[in-house]
Amino acid sequence: MKFKLIFTISSIALLLFLVSLIFVPYYILGTSLSASFWRMNLPLILVWLFLFISLNIFYFTNKKLFLLLEKEDWPALICYLEERIISKGRYNSRLVRLLVNSYLVLSDSAAVMSLENKVAINKPALIDANVLVFGTARILGNDIAGAVRFFKTRKETAKAAFKDWVAWYYGFSLLLNRQIEAANKEFAVLASSSMDGVIIALSSYFLQQNINAMPPQFRQEFREISEAGKKKALIAIPKMKAWKREIDELSTEIHAAAISKYLTDTGIWLYS
Repeated sequence: MKFKLIFTISSIALLLFLVSLIFVPYYILGTSLSASFWRMNLPLILVWLFLFISLNIFYFTNKKLFLLLEKEDWPALICYLEERIISKGRYNSRLVRLLVNSYLVLSDSAAVMSLENKVAINKPALIDANVLVFGTARILGNDIAGAVRFFKTRKETAKAAFKDWVAWYYGFSLLLNRQIEAANKEFAVLASSSMDGVIIALSSYFLQQNINAMPPQFRQEFREISEAGKKKALIAIPKMKAWKREIDELSTEIHAAAISKYLTDTGIWLYS
């Protein structure tokens, strides 16, 4: 992504609009009428000036960060972020998330765990704000038992925006930990109660895949829940094209990238 190009275009657009607000009325309306125009539109001019100044401050304050992202120089980016976050104690949610993602690009799950401990001490609210990336790091680092504990602890306290995903990852962690019956119970709840079409579909798919691992007396019940969940998912996301669009939006999130294969398999199962 060409951050410099995006900044330049945005900055020029804001500047041109600001200049037109100030000077065009003078040439069209004359001195006396343009003064009235400026007084009437002073709040708009000030807002636009504020946006222009803020954009420039934001870009030049983070210029090195954007340069490293553009180069995809992950080791250098990690050093830069560690200095800003850990050395200087600036535990900012956006920077912490970016640092976690950078660690995961290099498959350094141990570094994520170390960062999580520091965040928990200095600004624990950021754990909840980034619960999915910290939890997914355990799965990617093959600490499955740790992932089960992590997601179980936060299943009830997660923010509304993440609650269903945290519950789904708890079920997924149980499945990876070979606690199949417990995992299926989590998936059954989500297939029945979630309002997110992707989560409903994923939960229904995993239920269907693991029904035979359930005690015989529960298989029919769970098969019906899976089928009902599939119908709900198809109502929410009726076409494969719409499913792919949903998945493309999710693909920018590291927690979704970790299950990309299952998202593809679920789409094939859903629309077959």
